[in-house]
Amino acid sequence: MLRFLARRVIGAMVILLIISAVTFWLFYAIPRDPAMMSCGKNCTEENLAQIRQNLGIDESIVMQFWHWLVGIVAGRDYGGYGYCDAPCLGYSFANNEPVFGTIMERLPMTLSLAFGAAFFFLIIGVGAGMLAALKQGKFLDKFASSVSLLGSSLQIYFVGYVAMFFLVSQLGIFSQPSWTPLTENPAAWLSGLLLPWLVLSIIFTANYTRMTRSQMVEQLSEDYVRTARAKGLSQRNVFFRFAWRGAMGPIVTLFGIDLGTLIGGAIITESVFSLPGIGRLAVQAVNQSDLPMQLGVTVLAAGAIVFFNIIVDAVYALIDPRIRLA
Repeated sequence: MLRFLARRVIGAMVILLIISAVTFWLFYAIPRDPAMMSCGKNCTEENLAQIRQNLGIDESIVMQFWHWLVGIVAGRDYGGYGYCDAPCLGYSFANNEPVFGTIMERLPMTLSLAFGAAFFFLIIGVGAGMLAALKQGKFLDKFASSVSLLGSSLQIYFVGYVAMFFLVSQLGIFSQPSWTPLTENPAAWLSGLLLPWLVLSIIFTANYTRMTRSQMVEQLSEDYVRTARAKGLSQRNVFFRFAWRGAMGPIVTLFGIDLGTLIGGAIITESVFSLPGIGRLAVQAVNQSDLPMQLGVTVLAAGAIVFFNIIVDAVYALIDPRIRLA
């Protein structure tokens, strides 16, 4: 297991390095001078030259990328902007603040949104899929399949605005979505994120319901499940001990990808509900042409997806004993 994890971590580092290099080149190849954004209105050529030197953008793209990598490990001096402690992802062109610090300020909100929504759509989706498989061909199965098909055709920006209009403005069932740190006020944290959690769960639950049902139906027809039934094991024992564990592999894979994507930034959800998370930060960085911030958010999103893929591979062996990590 340790050798497997070590290989995956090394592979993840290589993947992140490639993603960072490509993203860095794409962002910094844009024919636009970022020093103009920091110079202000009364800008002179001397000020522009000094800003370019402080930001390190007066060098070639290769050297800029090298200094950026070194800054992640050892920190970096940005001249008039100050010293950026490791891990340093650069200074924002828009607000002249360290990128890593800004991302860390927004990360708790995104983590709360991601894990809260994941709790709902995983429990509801997997539970509904299991019930549909258990009642295959009956009313409950058809009802769950129809609802999941309807849910998969909906979009967050549509469901979000409709829910805001009816459930918040008209009926007052939910409070206005907002962000309050959990440590400051748990009740406000819960009430402010409950509606975004439910909206996200509506979209994601459909995929988990359909996949869980299809996997459970397939596992229930496997030879080892029929053998377990022939040996006299109860339906509950066969369902949960054998079929359920065999069906969870693809579900765990999908969950790892979805959770990594949400942590990388639920851009549409945070924009619809005006939540100050990583996704909204990414939108602001694009609108302001803030290249260091765009790069930092992209690396964070890629790192989250790669990290959870490693976790998924490690969990496989615990869920399904037929899988061995060589």
